[in-house]
Amino acid sequence: MKYKKNVYQSFTMVMQFGFNMIVPILMCTMLGVYIGRKFDMMFIVVPLFIAGALAGISNCYRMAKKIFEQESDRDTKHVKKAE
Repeated sequence: MKYKKNVYQSFTMVMQFGFNMIVPILMCTMLGVYIGRKFDMMFIVVPLFIAGALAGISNCYRMAKKIFEQESDRDTKHVKKAE
């Protein structure tokens, strides 16, 4: 049963990483297309796409850092209890 719980947690984490990358990229790209069509400057899509990708990477980094901090805190608690 514990194995299934770990699989579901891992799947959820992968989905969160995906959403953390896709949402900013799509939003910035759609904003770039809108601005490009409105002001006839389609080149703006590329820098906004890159900004969305950087924002997604930043989101994933913060999420991974938080997860690893929680796991290391959990591990140190188990070590202290064992002593």
